[in-house]
Amino acid sequence: MEKLYDVIILGAGPAGLAAAIYAGRSKLSVLLIEKGVDGGQISATDSIENYPGQMIEDETGVSLSSRMGLQADKFGVERVRDSIHKVELEQDIKVFEGDKAVYRARYAIIATGAHPRPIGCENEETYRGQGISYCATCDANFFTGLDVYVAGGGDAAVEEAIYLTRFAKKVTIIHRRDQLRAAKIIQERAFANPKIDFIWDSIIESANGKGILQGLTIKNVKTGQRTEIEADPADGMIGLFGFVGNQPNTVMFQGILELDERGYIKTDEEMHTNIEGVFAAGDVRQKSVRQVITAAADGAIAAVHVSEKFI
Repeated sequence: MEKLYDVIILGAGPAGLAAAIYAGRSKLSVLLIEKGVDGGQISATDSIENYPGQMIEDETGVSLSSRMGLQADKFGVERVRDSIHKVELEQDIKVFEGDKAVYRARYAIIATGAHPRPIGCENEETYRGQGISYCATCDANFFTGLDVYVAGGGDAAVEEAIYLTRFAKKVTIIHRRDQLRAAKIIQERAFANPKIDFIWDSIIESANGKGILQGLTIKNVKTGQRTEIEADPADGMIGLFGFVGNQPNTVMFQGILELDERGYIKTDEEMHTNIEGVFAAGDVRQKSVRQVITAAADGAIAAVHVSEKFI
């Protein structure tokens, strides 16, 4: 007979790992399912500086998530690498069908995270973490004194561009239209900032460089004209931040869990979803701040409330 776990946690990013630590420490039988590497989005981060208690020097997404994983192992959390393609969550026993096996539990914590919508330029994956970023509050400090470019024209893009001016030598917003989509008050702040320039009616066609991001090829969508942007030789690199939106990893839950208009899972403050016994934590849920620390907090909260069911 297949094992019935107390809780299955889907996703081993910071939310899922924190949930596993808390649930395991509460002596629950825990299965943590992850299809890829531990850490989720932070696994692609070369340096972390703002997680409380981290190593002061040389902390990476991989090293931080690795230690979280070791903590989960210490508390008896079982692990499996599998890709889940179907879930049954409405009944008392929650069922997860994967490529390798079928897994069952009394409770479920969904921590599948989200992924940045790609900028869509050539070589984007090559320079991810080597000049291309999707989080200004996470990575702005690494671009201190450099020229930085921002792809996008909505609220997030313009607000993050303003934030980046605290660090960068100059910030240039590249937008495919001839006007921003951001709220007027945000636009006014950007236009009034002397460190922000704009390139209108343009897209980033390719990212270029040797090992690190050193240039961009920009295409005007109206004229077709291409422009080459190159790093200042004294700097040796530039930064490119993509803010064209995030995509939650919730396709599998459509029609099962209640999602908002952007596809994020709706929860209350205790991480309950609309289905009894099913919780969601981290970047996959509807929330305003998406950082490693808030994801870990979500996971801890979800696991604590699952643990209370067994008292």
